[in-house]
Amino acid sequence: MSRYKELYKNEIVEAMKNKFGYENIMQVPKLEKIVVNIGVGEAKENAKVLDAACADLEKITGQKPIITKAKKSIANFKLREGMPIGCKVTLRGERMYDFADRLINLSLPRVRDFRGINPNSFDGRGNYAVGIKEQLIFPEIEYDKIDKVRGMDIIFVTTANTDEEARELLTLFGMPFAK
Repeated sequence: MSRYKELYKNEIVEAMKNKFGYENIMQVPKLEKIVVNIGVGEAKENAKVLDAACADLEKITGQKPIITKAKKSIANFKLREGMPIGCKVTLRGERMYDFADRLINLSLPRVRDFRGINPNSFDGRGNYAVGIKEQLIFPEIEYDKIDKVRGMDIIFVTTANTDEEARELLTLFGMPFAK
């Protein structure tokens, strides 16, 4: 069992019960899933770029990504419906906790000029999104073997009803929010 799952079962549930006055353990919000998404706009000209992005995402998450396709045609971007334009991974269970542990304790401190992540990136329903500018912050990626620096979006989906509950949950997990 991962360290974060153990932490959730013991300390986080008690802290959340005390702060928000939950009476039942099932009312306490929990991390449901983590979605990691890479948008590859140049994939419409060169399909090999998408393969490289998928390989990077697979190394980072330890799970095979699915390819996302365009939902609408946009003439200005020379984009047709159904064209592959990115890849994503949905992490749940043990892999989700392992990824959260690596992200919070290893990768985010490696970001240049890191002063914490934006505490205002909640969506109003208890989900949190963070954007990363380069995949090099993950220790699994070797600097010499990448073809291009790519960013990614990481979305933490929680069962919290409000942003305040979700912020407290992620803070208890150790998320380094900027002051």
